[in-house]
Amino acid sequence: MRGQTQNVWVLVLLLLAGVVLGGFIGNVVGDIPALSWLAYGSKFGLSSPLVLDLGVLTLQFAFTIRFTIAGIIGIIVALLVYRKL
Repeated sequence: MRGQTQNVWVLVLLLLAGVVLGGFIGNVVGDIPALSWLAYGSKFGLSSPLVLDLGVLTLQFAFTIRFTIAGIIGIIVALLVYRKL
């Protein structure tokens, strides 16, 4: 059971790394005309933070996800790396 739990964490870390690296690559090459398609994507979530003011404590909640072609390619590469492990 412990081995399966560790494998899940490895998969989560690889997917997170794939999303981050893919998003970074998409931002970097977005200005290059031949590679601008990698930065194409959609952003959704809470556009302005949800504020909960309790007088003494103020909490702000915000969540935004941006999917790009480069991020999706990063996820696919992360899954392929995980399958090779």
